[in-house]
Amino acid sequence: MTDSEEPVNRKDDTEELREEVLVESTEEVPDLGAFEMTPEPEYTEILDNVHEDGDMTENVVVPSDESPGEDIEAYNPPVEVSEGPVGKPDVKVSDRVQGTGESTPSPAVTKEPPVTPPAPKKSHKLQYAALFVALMLIIGGSFAVIYLSFGGEIYTHDDRVAVIYVQGTMLTGNLPSGFGYATSEDICNSLREAAADESVKAIVLRVNSGGGSPAAAEEIITEIENVQAQGIPVVVSMGDVAASAAYHISAPADLILANPSSITGSIGVIGVYTNRSEYYDKEGIDFYISKSGEFKDMGGDWRGLTSEEKEYADTVVLKVYDLFITSVAEHRNMTKSEVKDIADGRIYIATEAKEIGLIDDFGNLYDAIDAAAELGGIEGEPAVYYINRPSLSSILFGTEETFSKDTVKQLASYYEESPVGMIVE
Repeated sequence: MTDSEEPVNRKDDTEELREEVLVESTEEVPDLGAFEMTPEPEYTEILDNVHEDGDMTENVVVPSDESPGEDIEAYNPPVEVSEGPVGKPDVKVSDRVQGTGESTPSPAVTKEPPVTPPAPKKSHKLQYAALFVALMLIIGGSFAVIYLSFGGEIYTHDDRVAVIYVQGTMLTGNLPSGFGYATSEDICNSLREAAADESVKAIVLRVNSGGGSPAAAEEIITEIENVQAQGIPVVVSMGDVAASAAYHISAPADLILANPSSITGSIGVIGVYTNRSEYYDKEGIDFYISKSGEFKDMGGDWRGLTSEEKEYADTVVLKVYDLFITSVAEHRNMTKSEVKDIADGRIYIATEAKEIGLIDDFGNLYDAIDAAAELGGIEGEPAVYYINRPSLSSILFGTEETFSKDTVKQLASYYEESPVGMIVE
């Protein structure tokens, strides 16, 4: 500063600034909203106090006598924004508590909350383990059911006796077991299965049948002889009845056991021919038969047999009968004459059958199993392998659901309702 310059009177400048502020503040009174101006203290006095304190007039709030909770509009204080250390603005809010002259600093609004790291993925190991255990239980239960249904014998081992059932009317073909028919295909297949199993040392045929087709009996006998040719003994256990064709297949066995009251024998053959001509005449049913030979329609139920046909039918029956008694004589170490003497078609209870040489001894199924084990060279308690016994496994695999009794009868009608007659042992 030079001597020529006049000194600046800073006090005078300050007073002039205050007067200008006072004039401007009195010209425009701020909108205080719902607040009611109070006479004491005077507004000008408040402003003077503010100026003396060096504060800003924008922060002045005039107190009101009304309750702050009644229709009060919120006062939004000025917001001061400044740059934070990382380039993001820090927001600070200053407010003056209404009704008082005190100013309470508000805490600065901090940065955005920290990002929560994603929760670790939930492990499904426990669920997978539970599912695995459930599957194992299901598979294990199914295996146990099948295992028991096969008599507890699925895995082969040494020294076993196989049991094969012959139950019901015997005929050729393949029908499910347990419906009153014993088919040659089922029994022959069971015999082959047993013979192919190296663990099977002997076979028991459990017979409950009143007879049936001579051809079915002959097919079974062929397989029995094949099994015996491999060195596997066969024992027959007779149940309630083992007569006619059922005795025919029993004769080749190495040993025949029966209960004292079991019915057997009935060695003989019959030919059955049905004549429904009167019924057809009554119903007005007529037939025209075109045939290549005199005997081609023999046995047709639309007429009876002629004398020549009856004589021929007798001849057929006697030929089949001769095959029957020849087989019994060979397998029971008897002459044909001895067999003819007892083979007039009558049945015998087992006590009589033993006396005439048709069976060997008395015993039930388990006696037969023990005897078979002994013949097969099995020491100790033999394991038993039930091959074709109707069981729970048949139900599981749908045999009983697939074949009803009516269905089976229809399949067997070719034999029992043969249009050319039926030969029965």
